Amino acid sequence: MSVSVAGEASREEGVLLLEDGSCFRGWLASPGKRFGEVVFNTSMTGYQEILTDPSYCGQIVLMTQPHIGNYGTYAAAEESERPRVEGFVAREFTEVPSGIEGRPLIAYLKQHGIPALAGIDTRAVVRRLRQKGALRGVIASAADDREQLLAEVLAMPEMQGRALVDEVTCVEEYELPADGDEIAFLAVYDFGVKRNILRSLCGAGARLRVLPARTPASRCDELGVDGVVLSNGPGDPEPLHEIIANVRQLADSGRPLLGICLGHQLLGLAMGGSTFKLKFGHHGGNQPVRDLDDGTVAITAQNHGFALAGDSLPGNCRVTSVNLNDGTVEGFEVEGAPIFSVQYHPEAAPGPHDASRLFAAFLEAVRRQGSGAGRGAGDAPGEAASERPAAG
Repeated sequence: MSVSVAGEASREEGVLLLEDGSCFRGWLASPGKRFGEVVFNTSMTGYQEILTDPSYCGQIVLMTQPHIGNYGTYAAAEESERPRVEGFVAREFTEVPSGIEGRPLIAYLKQHGIPALAGIDTRAVVRRLRQKGALRGVIASAADDREQLLAEVLAMPEMQGRALVDEVTCVEEYELPADGDEIAFLAVYDFGVKRNILRSLCGAGARLRVLPARTPASRCDELGVDGVVLSNGPGDPEPLHEIIANVRQLADSGRPLLGICLGHQLLGLAMGGSTFKLKFGHHGGNQPVRDLDDGTVAITAQNHGFALAGDSLPGNCRVTSVNLNDGTVEGFEVEGAPIFSVQYHPEAAPGPHDASRLFAAFLEAVRRQGSGAGRGAGDAPGEAASERPAAG
């Protein structure tokens, strides 16, 4: 059973107010007032993974799929310890989930204090965001003063320039064992890492040491790790100057290095490239990515509002994959060094698994390289260069 505006006079009316003054009226399925950058996600399922993805810190997420909450919520579906979105918007939320053990989504949102708006024309909002780009906005009660709300929206910082990693990274480092035989010992820099990235690496045979975002590169030397993974995360990468400098040290260490999403952008910046803000970002599980080496196409899960400018990369960096929708960079490698990165999410959660074997391929590259046996990004290429792990 789904709930909508019609016949629900007892429910509190709510609004989604955008910075351009456009206002969309519905009702508050979960009460509250929260501000954020409004983006839309095209996934048909996986709403709990989306809600708990740390990459959504600072954002209000609108789902293009009209019916949300059909199967309830489960602890196993969480990508972090709690929801990270500022607010949640859908055409209709399901009151009674079909899953036997599933907890209703609305109860889950209320428990965590996440405001949710239902009953609005989500298609109209998506059209507005596609035309004007991602906009700052607020979910609030319809009884709140509209002019005051708009003033507060305009006073909030834009996503460009916001450094949000410190809001989502772990406080202390911790270790996770490999599933089965251990192939390699990896450090994972937590910029807002999703649990399924960790599960995927452990499942491929890696023992992990998860490190807070600002852990010095020298810690990897102390630990004696075989390789390093730079995780996904929220916000604009360019203000993270200290982290970018640290990533450069990691790249020069000679260890295999894999960047994912924000980690991909930080690696590009560390190599001397630049990033830019996409108009409305890539948020969903249907982004086509072409491998420039073999021409294969993978359908990928993505969640990012910034992208790496391909023409800004230095000569020793080679773009390896591009997005077929807009031509943006989806992956690059450092020639002559075991350093690779991808903009998309090979772990999915939610989304297709076309690129999931990237983890096993990276572990194979680590195994071939051997601990400390590689060259850094600043060294000359030679015969010992590792092959790039294929994504498809």
